[in-house]
Amino acid sequence: MSLFRMFALSLLLVTAAAGCTKPQTKTEAEAQPLADPTFFASENPKSLKDWGMVQVSGGSLVLGERVVSYDLTTPLFTDYAQKLRTVWMPAGVSADYNPDDALSFPVGTVITKTFFYQTGKNGQVLQNADQALIHDGDGLDLEHVRMIETRLLIHREEGWAALTYLWNDAQTEAVLHRIGEAVPLTLVRENGTKEPFNYIVPNVTQCSACHATNVATRVIQPIGPKARLMNHDFTFAGKSENQLTRLVDMGYLKGLPAQKELPLQVSWVDTTASVDARARAYLDVNCGHCHTPQGPAGTSGLYLDASATQPKPTGVCKLPVAAGAGTGNLLYDIVPGKADKSIIPYRMHSINAAEMMPEIGRSTRDDEGIALIRFWIDAMEGSCQ
Repeated sequence: MSLFRMFALSLLLVTAAAGCTKPQTKTEAEAQPLADPTFFASENPKSLKDWGMVQVSGGSLVLGERVVSYDLTTPLFTDYAQKLRTVWMPAGVSADYNPDDALSFPVGTVITKTFFYQTGKNGQVLQNADQALIHDGDGLDLEHVRMIETRLLIHREEGWAALTYLWNDAQTEAVLHRIGEAVPLTLVRENGTKEPFNYIVPNVTQCSACHATNVATRVIQPIGPKARLMNHDFTFAGKSENQLTRLVDMGYLKGLPAQKELPLQVSWVDTTASVDARARAYLDVNCGHCHTPQGPAGTSGLYLDASATQPKPTGVCKLPVAAGAGTGNLLYDIVPGKADKSIIPYRMHSINAAEMMPEIGRSTRDDEGIALIRFWIDAMEGSCQ
């Protein structure tokens, strides 16, 4: 076994699937050989393991050779699910730096995102994972984890393809799943409140709802791994370093400018940053991929990506175009100083399919995100009169 894989087995993220079918013992799991990372140019394997990117071994989810984990300063909200993100490229190719959009990944790239929860009593899932149990993002100890799904973005000659693999209750295998799924869970919030909900695994056509960021071409592409969201330190195998610099060192990225020239977007939970910067970061990640002039919500005239700067496009005193029931009988997307009169927080709070925003990807409310946006609006000065 390689030194890299030994690290991946020993330095892991701890969390658990209580109440599920008993997982394999370490002896049983270790007896199974690990698959090498493989790019399938056209085939869609039924088992996630065949890709060799992330797979179960010794009671842990481990990464394959040269599979790199990464995270984002502000992640997309998905019913409080935690996410293990990875990227892999075949030898001899690398991504090109892009200061604004996602890094330009070469053909052969495979990006994965595993959605999971830390579990509590009786298999209930927790709102937040215990960060003290996170070692370095190189894998998951499955003793206290409930994995739900792993999504893949594969860059093939004809473009990006999206696949979803659904994990079994035993946490031993994930299989290709195209038709979507409603997974019943009970969320235990930080205050102890228990909230039953259905985690929705998307079907094969729903991936484009977010990843087809240009409504004219409908071509899907990555939306998370942008320089501004990856320009921060992250711990790999016990060593903390800038994620973009590490990609360069691995031969995975070229064209990176000097550190002082790199874009940086604050984390929405960073209380040392301004409320405006935090709110804009939250809206950029959760809404900006649709709410751009070229995006699926482009006709709304409401632009929430990081490049939008003028008051009207960002919603201040802006009349909605075609929100229908989603307006809640309110007049403007944002009314300065009056969150209760503003459509954006109203739609964020709703879990009614005809009203809520984002339209897919959640069945619960992001109470902390809503509180930030409401505080941001209440602190605004001005009037729509």
